[in-house]
Amino acid sequence: MRCKCIILNSILALSSLSILFLFLLLTIHLSPTTIHNPFIPVPSQQTFSLLIGILTRADLHSQRHFLRLVYGAQRTPPNVKIHVKFVFCRLTKVEQRALIALEILRFDDIIILNCTENMNFGKTYAFFSSLPKILLQQYDYVMKADDDVFIRLEGLSRSLKKLRRDLYYGFVLPCTSYNPYSGYMAGMGFILSWDLVQWISVSDIPAQNQVGPEDKLVGQWLSMGNKGKNRVTEKPGMYDFPGTNGRCSHELIPETVAVHRLKRWDRWLPVLTFFNVTRVRSSKMYYFDK
Repeated sequence: MRCKCIILNSILALSSLSILFLFLLLTIHLSPTTIHNPFIPVPSQQTFSLLIGILTRADLHSQRHFLRLVYGAQRTPPNVKIHVKFVFCRLTKVEQRALIALEILRFDDIIILNCTENMNFGKTYAFFSSLPKILLQQYDYVMKADDDVFIRLEGLSRSLKKLRRDLYYGFVLPCTSYNPYSGYMAGMGFILSWDLVQWISVSDIPAQNQVGPEDKLVGQWLSMGNKGKNRVTEKPGMYDFPGTNGRCSHELIPETVAVHRLKRWDRWLPVLTFFNVTRVRSSKMYYFDK
């Protein structure tokens, strides 16, 4: 009987330690406004480095897992370093803290901003303004992207190699315009050079103008601050999925940089097939006879 009590007490002690460990794990990894674990420094011989921040919501676990496969399967040119991170605001649910802690430990690709989840109330500003404070390395470029866009990393890399700093790059609106100095870049995905990200983090102009259509506001910030002198619209390489958005849409083309409005799985399939993202070498295919 005494032996059984000793075993029972040991089990209870181990259970208490396990609960304490989980509590400490969540406390350490889910503090607001942080990026978890250091990035690997980008070697100086690389042509450029790019951070792609995909703005999404904490509950969209399946979407993140799918996008990890999509971007993990792509190759980038030599001497180019691209990091893809998922960005959302503070966690508000117990289940979010548990599941996202696992994602952080496994993938190290999540940025949690010190904001309340929102649309057009400052999330984009929180993203750009936080980066110089929380990143352990700087990038040449930072991209803000939607979670329903497919970005061809190789095509984007080729496009950026030709460009300069003080850069504002994307798909200019309205759809029919080819003048990047008139209008603003669509929210599907636009890029700022690091000097502009640093400016956003310290300037009063964006800090005092956070509420409203956020992608449009970014264009206004740069114009008001006389920034972004090098502006590039990537047309026809960036566009909406065929047939979804009038003149912003066209057929899939080999020169594609990004395809937007992939909100349904039946739109992802033709995109992945067209660009041969799912190619698998025959040596990696296994067939089993019945």
